Amino acid sequence: MTDTSPNTSDGKPRSTFELAIWVFLLLLLTTLLIGLGTWQVERLHWKLDLIARVDARVHAPAVPAPGPAQWAGVTAESSEYKHVQASGTFLNDKETQVYASTVLGPGYWVLTPLKQADGTLVIINRGFVPTDKRNPVTRPAGQIGAETTVAGLLRINEPTGTLLRSNVPAEERWYSRDVSAIAEARSLQNVAPYFIDADDTKNPGDLPVGGLTQITFHNSHLVYAITWYGLAVMTLGLAIFLVYFERQRAKAGR
Repeated sequence: MTDTSPNTSDGKPRSTFELAIWVFLLLLLTTLLIGLGTWQVERLHWKLDLIARVDARVHAPAVPAPGPAQWAGVTAESSEYKHVQASGTFLNDKETQVYASTVLGPGYWVLTPLKQADGTLVIINRGFVPTDKRNPVTRPAGQIGAETTVAGLLRINEPTGTLLRSNVPAEERWYSRDVSAIAEARSLQNVAPYFIDADDTKNPGDLPVGGLTQITFHNSHLVYAITWYGLAVMTLGLAIFLVYFERQRAKAGR
């Protein structure tokens, strides 16, 4: 078997050229690891800034939900979790139930189009209902018919379904809040490209239950940065040790 380690099997020191190759590779790896660590530090600052911006949006006073002239500019970076409100009349006969797993247990999100004064529609996630209340007939009090105002958090469309399950509109099996697919399945026009998670204002009959939006951001960038920098220190240390070790062998062989 060929020995590819920095040490030689015959006890002779490596040539200057061979040692230089090893040191160059180790230093190259060190540079790469430092670059990865620095990238994670940059990502950490970006994530902390994002969290701060989202927190400010959530706790700001509610503003009117973006209208048609603003729809093209609605993105996750610029608009998600913005505190908004919209007024209109619910199209309860166009309701869609989307499977949900929440702190209240398994059940469904109730998504209902809200028709606004200008004729445009915005999908409202009115909140959660348990499985035995999926059918609107079982919660008639919550089917608001009069004009109403809804406040909540703007959410970005969730297309195609989840990682494990896809929406099947033809069979009324919904696993993600896909505004576009819901609009198509319900033959809706002029629908906003986002939906609103309603706040915890109680609905008649106490269903659906709003205010269950989970705002979480995975933030392990500091751990990753420490890991990459730690490996860089170890690799640099190995390069230094290799040079020292080869010099000692060279002295011993004189």
